[in-house]
Amino acid sequence: MSTGTTPAPTRELLASFARDRLALIAVIVLALILGAAVLAPVLSPQNPYDLAQLDILDAKLEPGAKSVEGKTFLLGTDEQGRDMLSAILYGLRISLGVGAISTLIALTLGLAIGLAAAYSGGWVDALIMRFVDLQLSFPAILIALVLLAVLGQGVDKIVVALVTVQWAYYARTVRSTALVEKRKEYVDAARCLAYSDSRILYRHILPNCLPPLIVVATVQVAHAIALEATLSFLGLGMPITSPSLGLLIANGYAHLLSGRYWISFFPGLALLATIVAINLVGDHLRDVLNPRLH
Repeated sequence: MSTGTTPAPTRELLASFARDRLALIAVIVLALILGAAVLAPVLSPQNPYDLAQLDILDAKLEPGAKSVEGKTFLLGTDEQGRDMLSAILYGLRISLGVGAISTLIALTLGLAIGLAAAYSGGWVDALIMRFVDLQLSFPAILIALVLLAVLGQGVDKIVVALVTVQWAYYARTVRSTALVEKRKEYVDAARCLAYSDSRILYRHILPNCLPPLIVVATVQVAHAIALEATLSFLGLGMPITSPSLGLLIANGYAHLLSGRYWISFFPGLALLATIVAINLVGDHLRDVLNPRLH
């Protein structure tokens, strides 16, 4: 039986999704999106970034139109003749990959810093948390814009920017949870048994910090994807050779007034579905893993 801050068993967690229809739909949609991104080279009618497969005569075709060779473009083409369905599938790979990698690195960094602050206490805790408060006082988009203006474009550059604006959320979450766990009797018992600080931190305190951390990480993946899309839309994120969904939306923005809505609309719809699905899953995890609901 789950008590306190112990995560719900896997079977109970799966059952909770089955009982919540909206969360179940979100999981299914997210699974389809992830599967489409992973299988993009197999599912895509063309490699949208292989110039040999593009034909300028197929540029700006409407959804459902046929190419000069008789191919059908279900979602139309952009100004370079790229199949929009293929471009979206490849764009999903980049958006999801950048969001997941940056979140994983930021989580690891914030986890270590938050645990160190909570367990050390004193001036170490005060110094770390003042730095965390300072960073959180600035909008994330502003910090990312300044960093990318200095670092330039590139996948590695935007991962660095996203990690920089994310780690403080994890540090504060872990620190607040670890402070509560630090005062409990099992930690005092571990100290009496002369366990090392690292063992107490990672074998005893850390497992009880995971439930809120999982919820924050899920939400922050969606936030990272949205922030990357915003930066790419502004021309400071992904390079043109590795376009994400945000860059695809930006490419079609200039054609909206001419009636060629599909160049921006379908990438925007894919981005919206991804973010909403992740947020709904995160909301459900928050409800399930909230100790006050047990």
